Amino acid sequence: MEYEFETHPSDNRDECIPLYAGIDLSYTDIRSDSFSVQHEALEHIMQINYCRTGQVAWKTQNGNSIFLNPGDFSVHTLDTCMDSSFRFPTGQYQGLTICIDLRETSAHPPELIAETGVFDGLLREKFCQNSTISFLAGNEYSESIFSSFYDQPEKLKLPYQRVKVLELFLYLAQMEFSSQNRLTEYLPEQIELVKAVHDQFLQHMEQRITIEKLSKQYLINPTTLKTVFKAVYGTSLAAHIKKHRMERAAKMLRETDMSVAEIAAAVGYESQSKFTAAFKNQFAVPPRAYRKPQ
Repeated sequence: MEYEFETHPSDNRDECIPLYAGIDLSYTDIRSDSFSVQHEALEHIMQINYCRTGQVAWKTQNGNSIFLNPGDFSVHTLDTCMDSSFRFPTGQYQGLTICIDLRETSAHPPELIAETGVFDGLLREKFCQNSTISFLAGNEYSESIFSSFYDQPEKLKLPYQRVKVLELFLYLAQMEFSSQNRLTEYLPEQIELVKAVHDQFLQHMEQRITIEKLSKQYLINPTTLKTVFKAVYGTSLAAHIKKHRMERAAKMLRETDMSVAEIAAAVGYESQSKFTAAFKNQFAVPPRAYRKPQ
């Protein structure tokens, strides 16, 4: 394909793998908190981006943000992201990108799907109308397709990639594109609010803060709070809080002489037994065994 990307130095993109005429595949592994792309406004080049691990925070032209979490993917043409910047809240991202030259594929489509009309405007009209980017929530079926691009024996890797990219095109052609599978855009104030909730929790980890209490404090519906938090941080509020509590407890066990009961209270557990059970579930050993020198 005759186009080039100028990318942020943190980009670690493997060489493009040609699958068919006009269809290339590349894998991306980024260890950074940001990434920028500059390219021409190419209406005839379509990209499908799949998030495998980490998270992508994609700021749209209207100032809102959309978060791609593991399993989610986007579909767009390159006239919609000419000068885009992305954030990676977790500091890392792994995924894949499929680039389609619609001119090339329309003239020389893969034989197996040549009569489907997939490249004769179908995908573009369905997902890229009015120069928009379609952000899609992953599901069991889409994940079965994308996951097959990984961890295949070396001799079978290219055949799998070629078969699965065709299956992906057929899936996109027949899928129902509705609000149920479209990712939600979030307003800047919603994002700032959940960040404030997050910061409050980290500063007062010893407190037992409930969703109901937070929703009243920040004047937000409990369901909306949970939904926006999961989008921004990639996990549910409860799971995120528990993870931070266990990491803080492990640090205290390693670096202080505090008793298990004191550490349990410091990370918000009134019951030492419940803390011990949660810690063992996280680290596979109880707190006292974790503290013992290896």
